[in-house]
Amino acid sequence: MKGRINRISVFMLFLAFSSSWGAGCTCWGAICLPLNRVFRGQDRFYRLVARAQAEGWRYLPLGDRVVRVGLALCGTPYCHYTLEVDDRIESPSANFEGMDCWTFFEISLAFARMLKLKDHDYRPEDLLHLIELERYRGGHCTGNYLSRIHFLEELFADNQARGLLVNLTPSLGGVPIHRHVREMTAGWRQYRYLRANPSLLPAMAQIEERVSRLPVTYIPKERVREVERELQNGDIIAIVSRDEGGYTSHVGLAYRDASGVLRFMHASSIYGKVVVDRRISGYLNEHPGTAGITVARPKEVPPALFTLSQPGERL
Repeated sequence: MKGRINRISVFMLFLAFSSSWGAGCTCWGAICLPLNRVFRGQDRFYRLVARAQAEGWRYLPLGDRVVRVGLALCGTPYCHYTLEVDDRIESPSANFEGMDCWTFFEISLAFARMLKLKDHDYRPEDLLHLIELERYRGGHCTGNYLSRIHFLEELFADNQARGLLVNLTPSLGGVPIHRHVREMTAGWRQYRYLRANPSLLPAMAQIEERVSRLPVTYIPKERVREVERELQNGDIIAIVSRDEGGYTSHVGLAYRDASGVLRFMHASSIYGKVVVDRRISGYLNEHPGTAGITVARPKEVPPALFTLSQPGERL
């Protein structure tokens, strides 16, 4: 009788997952949230897909593809905390209706990578899967808030170890810097998941300690102008702050305009939208709270990494 009950329970669980998937849920492992919770702006996504196909973006080098997507997203309203989609369940997500600096660069990058990995039938689930590969430790969202990478320094280290980018900062003459990271634990009330789950704070403090021990280098702002010639379209530019509680305070993309000037493209809280700003060195000089930059160059996602772990296959 006990075995029969267990079989019935498993069958009922299968039906529940099947029903949820049919109702429009996006599932990764134990995570199942409705697609309309984790993906905002599907109409804009499909318009961008149509434009990319019409203009042949998939045949461009990755950096140029990233910039094409970023330019198309210019004007998108700036919005805080777009990743806070639930009180407890963490899930890959994307919002084309509002972006902050981090989600702007990662949506631009994921969309650009998606265009290369497939030649048709682009879906929101494809983009979410590529965001999962980039945003989460080891490329897998476990459903726990702590599986998400919350610091760019860790993101660069994690993604470089998996062959998804190259941190160019050391090769550009970056100098060592050490900070005692405490941004998340100090400001935990700002984050929906941490407010709802304060028991996560000790583990978050351990993550901050690990990030504090990473071998971070940066290019001081007075040297940025001389290294601009080494940077390319689509390079990820992280702005190093003078705040001792963390390393970086902002992030965007490098964009070399038609006149050859390397400009900073980012989601700006000052302008209230995604913009192409002044040259990167000029941006730094305008903001006294900045200390310099770190630079990462994205790489293509290997097709096997994309196709062997599509959303839904780990159910």
